[in-house]
Amino acid sequence: MPSSSRTALVEDLMGRFPEVPREAVIKEDLLRGGMAFDESALSGSIGGATGDVKPKSYFIFSFDHRTLPELGAAALNRPPEEVVLTGGPYGLRRTVVSVRVNPDSPYVVRGGEDGTLGLYLDGARIADVGLPPMPEYYRHELSNGKSVMEVAPTIQWGYLIYLTVFRVCQYFGAKEECQFCDINHNWRQHKAAGRPYTGVKPVEEVLEALEIIDRYDTAGVSRAYTLTGGSITSQVAGRDEADFYGHYAKAIEERFPGRWTGKVVAQALPREDVQRFHDYGIRIYHPNFEVWDRRLFQLHCPGKERYVGRDEWHRRILESAEVFGPRNVIPNFVAGIEMAEPFGFTKVSEAIDSTTEGLRYFMSNGVVPRFTTWCPEPTTPLGKANPLGAPLEYHIRLLQAYRATLEEFGLNSPPGYGPAGPGRAVFSVSSFMDSLEGLEEEPVS
Repeated sequence: MPSSSRTALVEDLMGRFPEVPREAVIKEDLLRGGMAFDESALSGSIGGATGDVKPKSYFIFSFDHRTLPELGAAALNRPPEEVVLTGGPYGLRRTVVSVRVNPDSPYVVRGGEDGTLGLYLDGARIADVGLPPMPEYYRHELSNGKSVMEVAPTIQWGYLIYLTVFRVCQYFGAKEECQFCDINHNWRQHKAAGRPYTGVKPVEEVLEALEIIDRYDTAGVSRAYTLTGGSITSQVAGRDEADFYGHYAKAIEERFPGRWTGKVVAQALPREDVQRFHDYGIRIYHPNFEVWDRRLFQLHCPGKERYVGRDEWHRRILESAEVFGPRNVIPNFVAGIEMAEPFGFTKVSEAIDSTTEGLRYFMSNGVVPRFTTWCPEPTTPLGKANPLGAPLEYHIRLLQAYRATLEEFGLNSPPGYGPAGPGRAVFSVSSFMDSLEGLEEEPVS
């Protein structure tokens, strides 16, 4: 769809789905299609420890619509990690959006005549833009000279410390890699650009970075950490997946008992491995199921299908609820790949029906999934074939279906994601938390 009609599309969907917050409509469009930056709106930081704006850390995936060599100024002078939108003709309440750079986007962040930053759609200013301030802890280095941003970046406006302790995935090559995931390419492009991008982060470095954050985050903005990285099908540093990620949690919880809520994103593992996560101090488990439809899971997640299989994956998710409690098992799916050519659904209604079937399966068992809005990264098979991503209508109807299914089963927003509702949510890579006004987050048990 030409960019000149994007405003009409957005306003049409706002009118057709008034129960979905306007903030969420704009946010989903930015997440699925990216935003462009005028050079004056870039972070002013190349290395990550200078300037007044918190720069994009590339904490696990690229989440860009172009490769680093194709981003131009946005590769040399980093864009911000996130932006916050307010005001404008739609009266937007405070909305935190993860930055996904697309130089061809109809959405452009630039300075206005008065010098203040705004978000422009089809040339018209639709929101004021706030940039994340450089946190004090980013200005301090580890004893070996590495930056805190490299070892323990924070996202969600500082709420979450994102610990990608294994930068690559052992599902490797066309027959194993998830078809939407660019974790391995993101590693390669950062190394090729000469950027620091530690493959396996030593526990000692992680603890030192967390000590710096703990020392300088005097307001206690950081509330949780996520341990994650690529899937491990054999071993890393002599450890299987549960022990590899778990031994970081054990060290963190021993050094900082109760300081942060510990979360881990890992494969759907056997119960005894899940129990180890819990014993090490993890309180929230994310065994991501990626896409619900059986055929699409087999096609889009060939490694996971080969090593575990869809049915066993789902069985393990429900079994893990016996260890963590259902509300603390929060599997992610990648919203939009249901409609990715050449294999996906061609009608929005069919894709929504399929996704909702998955939501009902898990929520009927007390497990509340969450989702990340698909960014069609150009080095992935699905990104190459679908540079525009999924239709915006799919994402808006998903928000509607998600809330309706939560209410059907009497569930609230999942724990560990901060406050819910428009103007309050900080979860930045989808709008599901923005769309849950009145459904409060419960404390982690």
